[in-house]
Amino acid sequence: MKKYLFILLAGAYSLAYAQQPVQLVKGRIVDAESQQPVIGANIIITSLNPVIGSTTDTEGYFRIENVAVGRHSFKVTSIGYEDAFMQEVTVGSGKEVELNIKLTESFRKLNEVVIKAQKENGAPLNDMISVSGRSFTVDQTKRFAAAVNDPARMALSFAGVATNDDGGNQIIIRGNSPKGMLWRMEGVEIPNPNHFAQEGSSGGGISALSANVLGNSDFLTGAFPAEYGNATSGVFDLKMRKGNNEKREYAMQAGVMGLDFAAEGPIGEKGGASYLANYRYSTLSVLNKIGLNIAGDASTDFQDGAFKVHIPYDEKAVVTVWGMGGLSTSTVDKDDFKENFKSNRGIVGVNYLRYLNSKSYMENIVSYTATRQSNDFYDKDKQTTFQQNFTNQGLRISLLYNYKLNSRNTFRTGLIINHLNFNLFDRDNEDGPFRVNVDQKGNTLLFQGYAQWKYRLTPAITLNTGVHAMLLDLNNQHSIEPRFGMKWSVAPKHTVSLGAGLHSKTESISTYFAQVSVGDNKTDLLNKNLKLMKSGHAVAGYEYRPSTSWRIQTEAYYQHHYNIPIGPANTTTPFLLHNSLINEVSGFVTDSLVSAGKGRSYGLELTVEKSLTNGIYFMSTTSLYQSKYTGRDGIERDSRFNGKFVQNVLAGKEWKVGKNKTNIFAANIKLLASGGNRTTPIDLERSRVSGKTERDWTESYSEQLPYYFRSDLRVSYTKNRKRTTSTISLDIQNVSNRLNAFDKYYDDKEDKIELVTQTGLIPVLNYRLEF
Repeated sequence: MKKYLFILLAGAYSLAYAQQPVQLVKGRIVDAESQQPVIGANIIITSLNPVIGSTTDTEGYFRIENVAVGRHSFKVTSIGYEDAFMQEVTVGSGKEVELNIKLTESFRKLNEVVIKAQKENGAPLNDMISVSGRSFTVDQTKRFAAAVNDPARMALSFAGVATNDDGGNQIIIRGNSPKGMLWRMEGVEIPNPNHFAQEGSSGGGISALSANVLGNSDFLTGAFPAEYGNATSGVFDLKMRKGNNEKREYAMQAGVMGLDFAAEGPIGEKGGASYLANYRYSTLSVLNKIGLNIAGDASTDFQDGAFKVHIPYDEKAVVTVWGMGGLSTSTVDKDDFKENFKSNRGIVGVNYLRYLNSKSYMENIVSYTATRQSNDFYDKDKQTTFQQNFTNQGLRISLLYNYKLNSRNTFRTGLIINHLNFNLFDRDNEDGPFRVNVDQKGNTLLFQGYAQWKYRLTPAITLNTGVHAMLLDLNNQHSIEPRFGMKWSVAPKHTVSLGAGLHSKTESISTYFAQVSVGDNKTDLLNKNLKLMKSGHAVAGYEYRPSTSWRIQTEAYYQHHYNIPIGPANTTTPFLLHNSLINEVSGFVTDSLVSAGKGRSYGLELTVEKSLTNGIYFMSTTSLYQSKYTGRDGIERDSRFNGKFVQNVLAGKEWKVGKNKTNIFAANIKLLASGGNRTTPIDLERSRVSGKTERDWTESYSEQLPYYFRSDLRVSYTKNRKRTTSTISLDIQNVSNRLNAFDKYYDDKEDKIELVTQTGLIPVLNYRLEF
């Protein structure tokens, strides 16, 4: 009887598993500094009752079979290492889950009671980041209302971040120009990875980055470590995940924004090599046909692709080949004007990572990038033409060496060589005959080097110091930039942080080559000798974590900017006399400039966040700030980006539904309120005379438009079958249909000043299938 009863219970258990979708969770655990495998580490799923888990093998790999689908939390422990926590991990039946976890070595003595730090959820992946940095997950780019799979739009929910245009994803960090942003992928600088991007900008209309290929990444808002250069406002340090090296998996998505396909799987029968590829095609004309004219009167199309090939070269080396590219076109043909705009980009890179011994590794990266923006504009009424064609290419070589001396000391140094090619052309006949603003071909070099030292003074205090150096061969301008950071766990759950450093940024290549005619078919380059724009950052922060799922953080900062391009001493042009390049978001200035301007920004930020546990998450971010600049006239003014405040509130709830409670219905909401855009008042009388918008630059950016408010909603339903996961989602952007003010202009036909408003309600419906 006992034998038959055991067989009956075993059969019922097996039947339950057959009915309830489960999935494999696997991954690798390594030392955060040396990247060596952590042997015998324990990883458990704390969200299951009873808990289940696994232990890493001699290569640091682990596998947890038959994990029930849903949201899960993980805890990682190992003798001699600080504990690590991971939350918000989605386990679905259509795709295996792979986790890559870094542990920080402890140097406390056994049985000694000390205050120590832990690797908490949301902590930066880069352990040398002390302040103003956090990691974000791909799931957040999918889940946050208004993000719509775009990392830049997702980051708008974080403290210190704002935007001034619904139609673009350029982000304003702590009152700084979006031009100060650095985009990195796989450890190397990349050009602006957005569709419909203008020359010299850091954003565009839509991200060319697919959530299908991205891994968890870091986002920084100030006082960066020494390895980050050529940036003054923020850093997106993006990682691409590797494909599944055991099983072929696919994903497809269809919606009003277009079609998206992804595939991944092993290469060869053994060896651990894998591939990952994604392609997306979209046309916004679909939205136009259903009455949502978000692209105005333009016919817009874009497509992009990305891939990563991961190849273990031998037991101590890994080669990865990766790349991405995008094409975007916008065409308008109306009664009064015609415009054709194209923005294309391509990136390919090869990374060679070799573990030299148990304490050190080196990584060499060779990458090639190419971007092209062209714009042909013809005003039929005024018979004026604008023609632009900017092509930039870059060959970058990056060398990194990392050495972990012991549990207290880690050193990292690197060299980056950028060979930049350019072909620049811009002309217009706005003032009569055609005027060539730039017509240059050539190349130059940008050198960067850095050295960093992570020193763990005690188990509770970590110091990160270093220096970054940069040299622009075009004009021999250079910069030596010291950096400092500290994290101190003053008590259990309480951490104080400090950071400071000097940062610099080159201008867009087209700005250096703005030209004027000096007769006899000769031209003079106005701005070739501009200095590197510099910014000194100082940050103090405090963080309280009452539990592994809650985080309360505040930061105060001050930034001093100098060497900002402004008008020369003898200028009488109102725009140059009262303005500054610190207020630009893209493009280049065709006038003569000198590096004599300055500015400052300062503020206070507060984040209250609950990660997604027990089906609920919440985040509130409050930013109070001031952003000022001083132009040629010596008067300090509000900068274009001085919105003064931003308040975000995000919340979401997930319900387990279905017969076996394996399906998920989710609702997410976001509320955003911020100060309105700043604009320069319009001189109505001068505008009437010229027939176009004329600004009163003596009052530069003195007018602030009405405050900005927006609410966004996302609802989704995810169904987990035995081998597939399907999700249908509806993102309703700007639910209240509030038409926020963007700017003002003079309408010569109506003879009055008109208000330009931003986009209204936009529904984005998507269906996604993973198998």
